Amino acid sequence: MKTLKKSYLWAFILLIAFSGCAPAYIPTVINTPLLSEEGEFQAAVHTGVSGFDPQFAYAITDHIGVMLNGSYINRTNDTLNNFHKHFAVESGAGYFTKIGNSGRFEVFGGLGYSRLKADYSNNLWISRTDLNSLKLFIQPAIGASTDIFDGSFATRFVRVTLFQDQLKYTGYFIEPVLTAKVGYKFVKFVMQVGFSIPVNSNELVFSYQPFLISVGIQTKLNFKK
Repeated sequence: MKTLKKSYLWAFILLIAFSGCAPAYIPTVINTPLLSEEGEFQAAVHTGVSGFDPQFAYAITDHIGVMLNGSYINRTNDTLNNFHKHFAVESGAGYFTKIGNSGRFEVFGGLGYSRLKADYSNNLWISRTDLNSLKLFIQPAIGASTDIFDGSFATRFVRVTLFQDQLKYTGYFIEPVLTAKVGYKFVKFVMQVGFSIPVNSNELVFSYQPFLISVGIQTKLNFKK
């Protein structure tokens, strides 16, 4: 019964996320690697309301890391003649450090580019999107990492600028998320939940995806060792 309720909840969230309108801004899964030492490499794939999101992170030194993220959706409803397609890529760098044996603190910053096209229509309304966007972000995170479990709380601060034809719109968002990773050492299952909250909501003139919900799998290696 509990499993059935969770399935209904997941389906309801996806329905709200993608059937109401054509969102112009879709937040990607937040990459929270919780790096610990030089040579550490992480690769992950996620699926959720932002689509298919691959992520990579690498520790250049014991305190400096880099990341590369992507996001892709190609969803089509032939019955309603609706579609949603987007491609996004992000890169960033940051600082990380240990807090005791298991504690971790990190702060990453970076930029991203995305291309989005969507068409949602029925007998009552039509919603179309065709644009490019540039994103600047900074994301501090704190958490703990063990062989079996990683848990973290991160908040991404985002400035996104949308370009459509000759028009340009800018929005500011705060995106708090909780991330849990469960497995053993080199492979862990990942779940992330959070929100995308506009700071300048009174001035915002474009729609956005308010949820960050994803599941995935991550692998971790150390090239130095």
